[in-house]
This record gives sequence, structure tokens and C-alpha cells, in this order.
Amino acid sequence: MPKRSSKPPSDPIQAAHSILAQLTGEEPRRLPPPEKDPMAVELGRRGGLKGGKKRMETLTEDERKELGRKGGEARWRNHKPKE
Repeated sequence: MPKRSSKPPSDPIQAAHSILAQLTGEEPRRLPPPEKDPMAVELGRRGGLKGGKKRMETLTEDERKELGRKGGEARWRNHKPKE
């Protein structure tokens, strides 16, 4: 079964082409996803792996408590208790 898109094309010609392709069973042409630069991926990963630990090392105990308190409040802000 073909996947449905979240919204139809806004261009009427594209919409007609899409409908015709579905009726005839023709697969739409899709562009391959862009290639990622492996060096950039590795560089971003390296920073991401040590970023959180390094940040926690530089914060004071009071700052860490404040971040934890704010995070807890944000998680439970829209929570409705069970009746």
C-alpha cells in the first residue's frame, strides 16, 4: 500500500499527476537524500558526546539543582492527575 503524504500538493498540475500516478500504479520519482559529509558528522558527534558532561562539571551545585527543578516543573506542568 502506498504511503500517504500529510497534505496534497498545492499545485493543481502536481495534484493531477499524483492522482494519475496512483491510478496507473506508477511509482513517483524520488530524489535520493543528500549525502552527509563524514568529517562534519564525526566532528558534531565528538562535540555532542562530551558536551553534557563538560557542562555539568562547570556548573555549581546550586545551578545543577536549579536546572533539575526547572526540568521537573516543565515535565509535570501539563500533567493531569487521575481521578
